[in-house]
Amino acid sequence: VLHNLQVRFCNNNVIYTYCGIILVAINPYEELPIYGNDTIFAYRGQAMGDLDPHIFAVSEEAYTKMERENMNQSIIVSGESGAGKTVSAKYGMRYFATVGGSSTETHIEKKVLASNPIMEAIGNAKTTRNDNSSRFGKYIEIDFNTKFNII
Repeated sequence: VLHNLQVRFCNNNVIYTYCGIILVAINPYEELPIYGNDTIFAYRGQAMGDLDPHIFAVSEEAYTKMERENMNQSIIVSGESGAGKTVSAKYGMRYFATVGGSSTETHIEKKVLASNPIMEAIGNAKTTRNDNSSRFGKYIEIDFNTKFNII
C-alpha cells in the first residue's frame, strides 16, 4: 500500500488512491486544479471506479445510494493532524451543494459552506504541523428533500 501511494504521489502527483472501498488522500499542501465545477460534473452519475479516485467519487457514491436506496448515507473522514480532513470535508460538502442544489436556490453552495469559517474561527489553531488545525470533532449533517435537493 505504501509503495503504491509513493508511486502515485511522488512520481505522478496523484493525491487520491483507493484501498478497497476506502479513499486514501495525501495532503499536497498546495491548491490543486481538480475541484472545479467541471470536475464535479464529470463525476456526477459515474460509478466509483469509473474515473480516477477522488473525493467527488466518494461523494457521488453516497449521493447515488441515497437516491437509489432512499437511505441515509455517511462519509467518515479520519486521519493524522494536517492530513487534510477539513479540506476533504469541505470539498465533499461542495459536491453535495452543487449536485443537490435546487433550481430555485442559486446560493445553496454558499449557504452550505458558510458554517466552515465560523467553526474554524472558534475551534482552529496554528500547530507545528498545520497553520489552520481543527482542534475539535466535527459532525456535519446535510438534509435532502424527496427530490434530493438540500433543505
